[in-house]
Amino acid sequence: MEKILIVGGGYAGFYTAWGLEKKLRRGEAEVTLVDPHGYMTYQPFLPEVTAGSIEARHVMVSLRRHLRRSTIIAGHTTSIDHAHRTATVRTNDGAIREIGYDTIVVTAGAVTRTFPVPGIAEEAIGLKHVEEAVAIRDQLLTAFDRAALLPPGPERRRLLTVTVVGGGFTGVEVFGELLSLATSLLRSYPELSFDDLGFHLVDTNERILPEVTDEPGRWVVRHLEKRGAHLHLGTHVTSAAGGRIVLADGQSYGNGMLIWAAGNGSNPVVARNTDLPVDERGLVRVRADLRVGTDDAPVPDAWAAGDNAAVPDLASAVPGARTVPNAQHAVRQGKLLAANLVADLRGKKVRPYIHHSLGTVATLGIGQGIFQYRRLVIKGVLAWLMHRGYHVLAVPTWERKIRVLLVWASAALFGRDIIPLATVQQPRAAFLAGGDPFAGAAAGAPAQETAPRPELSVVRHAG
Repeated sequence: MEKILIVGGGYAGFYTAWGLEKKLRRGEAEVTLVDPHGYMTYQPFLPEVTAGSIEARHVMVSLRRHLRRSTIIAGHTTSIDHAHRTATVRTNDGAIREIGYDTIVVTAGAVTRTFPVPGIAEEAIGLKHVEEAVAIRDQLLTAFDRAALLPPGPERRRLLTVTVVGGGFTGVEVFGELLSLATSLLRSYPELSFDDLGFHLVDTNERILPEVTDEPGRWVVRHLEKRGAHLHLGTHVTSAAGGRIVLADGQSYGNGMLIWAAGNGSNPVVARNTDLPVDERGLVRVRADLRVGTDDAPVPDAWAAGDNAAVPDLASAVPGARTVPNAQHAVRQGKLLAANLVADLRGKKVRPYIHHSLGTVATLGIGQGIFQYRRLVIKGVLAWLMHRGYHVLAVPTWERKIRVLLVWASAALFGRDIIPLATVQQPRAAFLAGGDPFAGAAAGAPAQETAPRPELSVVRHAG
């Protein structure tokens, strides 16, 4: 049988494997998928996970449950030697394996783009994995509990100050959702006031949401500022050390939580550890039909899609344009890739990828959103409902759709759950401390230190 190896189980990788299982005849090919996680994360829902509007497990789709005819290997692909049709994998138990294949599909995803800024590695939390979203939510809820015990002053304000770096969709959505959560929490904390909150969004560009046109982008800025947010545009963070943010324009303030959403960088496996052709950004060069290479020099038996691939955007009027790295493209590229693999295997014609945007939509918190399709712009509650409607239809499997809808329905009736579970990151802490997971706090250490802050995430491994 043909051996097909898929590197990465995110959008593109999952949908490729899922499509292959539906289209391949039994005995026609053997599919192996390598990913360090046992699930695909529906990332557009992560901002709502941080705000407690969606349960964490409901944005994850089990690979083993839905890919029953594929072999799932839990591990990181560390290198690809296409000349010899082998990939090196470090499994989650630390073992090194070489996997042979006939055809490879590279959907390893992107990494978080970081910069050598003091304090980032120690202070920042990324937002590419569901574990990070849960940690962000728990840290904010824990900060409210701690701040309620303090008198008004700088330390209370520092605990309740949140900085988000990155004005793209991920940064703006998590910023809006957390601002909405924090504002609603004040009803449960009479000791605290709105003046204790500090929400800062930082971006090097002079505007946010580059996917929308200028006026809707300016409206979002005005909308967030009316809700008490501070937007620092055209500047960047020069230091985050010691719980203090310093900006290039000279501003400085105490900070309790730093969320890094400054965009994507190339996956190091793709950029540096493969003999497949890559462009100047470290992305795999692919043709419009998702085959690796160029029209003049295709690479046999190699395909790629998703955030680690430079896919030509045939729907764009700009010469040489590439598809933007988002879920809308990755899902559709994965579906086409499965169809093209089967067609190529059977000696039939493959199709180019072309997709006209359905518009852009973003949530800005409960009841607030923005949608744009060409010149049509919708704001407020209707845009927020459109955001929820689109994404609940887009999340894979009916089981996940129904679970998300049920959580939304219960939240509409009873509100969001505001119980933090910060110590879950160290489940043995209570056992070792004789039943008190916050024993360290009694000696002067902050209670949340019993659950260390997650390191800034880099590799997404998601397609």
